[in-house]
Amino acid sequence: MDLQKPPEPRHQPEGCLVVAVRLPVRIVVLVLVVPVRMVWDVLVVAGRLLRDTVLRPLGRALRWTGRALFVWPFVALWRYLLVPVGRALAWLGRVLVVVPAVWFHRYVLTPVGHALAWVYARVLVPVGRALARVLKGVGAVLAALGLGVCAALAWLVRYLVVVPVRWLYTWVLAPVGRAVAWCARGLARLLGLLVTGIGLALYWTARVLFVLPALALWRWVLAPVGRFLAFVAREVGDALGHAWRIAGRISRAAGRALGTLFRWIFVEPARWAYRAVLTPVGHAVRAAVLRPVAAGMRAVGRVTREAVTTARDTVRQARAEFRRMLFGTPRQPAAVDRREPVAPGTRTLGRSTTALTKD
Repeated sequence: MDLQKPPEPRHQPEGCLVVAVRLPVRIVVLVLVVPVRMVWDVLVVAGRLLRDTVLRPLGRALRWTGRALFVWPFVALWRYLLVPVGRALAWLGRVLVVVPAVWFHRYVLTPVGHALAWVYARVLVPVGRALARVLKGVGAVLAALGLGVCAALAWLVRYLVVVPVRWLYTWVLAPVGRAVAWCARGLARLLGLLVTGIGLALYWTARVLFVLPALALWRWVLAPVGRFLAFVAREVGDALGHAWRIAGRISRAAGRALGTLFRWIFVEPARWAYRAVLTPVGHAVRAAVLRPVAAGMRAVGRVTREAVTTARDTVRQARAEFRRMLFGTPRQPAAVDRREPVAPGTRTLGRSTTALTKD
């Protein structure tokens, strides 16, 4: 691990022209950028507030609405209609098309194919071989007959066509072609020399008339002007960045000041009024009005519930009396012997006998 600090880059000394250009540019740019940066910060804050309070809930509502209107119906359509219909169609296709096709291939096409293959191997192939042997013999006979005719024709073509054409090419056409090629090479060299001379003349003319003035213009005019413009553009860019950062600090300071002023003017008085005025008044109202009213309401509710219970019991008794008056006393159910000892015969703590062991 290197514990030594890397050497800091050395800044070259700047001339007075650089300082004279940099300071006015930064001042002008700062004056122009501060309002823009403050407007930008206000727009950013407003955009964030609009996004958090309006756009995001609206987006969620639109997403839910889109799902409810488009996604869920299509999912239900796919799940409960298209998939069962597709499965039914697949089953029908398998039963009506695939199974018959497999049966037809297995029990019709395959036997027919085997039969055709047997016919090809056992009948057509031997017949074809026999025809090939016959045709080969006929061709051999025809070739033997045509050899003599071909030899005679070849001798006539050799001495009537090939030998005169070879003599003409060797003693007439070849010398004439060599002479024409030598003349063409000489003419090409002459034309090459003429073109080279004209090209050199045009090159030096263009160099003197165009290239050297353009090079001088670039070297002594355009390059210095370009360097100056690049320097100005670089300084303007640096000034914009510096001014944007300073404007951001100014904007934040102004925002904090406005926030503090808003808190002192509105928030702190409202908080003081809530703590010093509204809270004691609310406690007093709660102690003097709300609690007695609530106690009275609870007492009224309790009395009302008791009255309702009493009225319900009275109505129930009156209905029972009316039913007894009309239909008489209901018959009591007969006692059923459950094979259980009565009270005197049950086991007690003072005796060891039970109802099953006593006489």
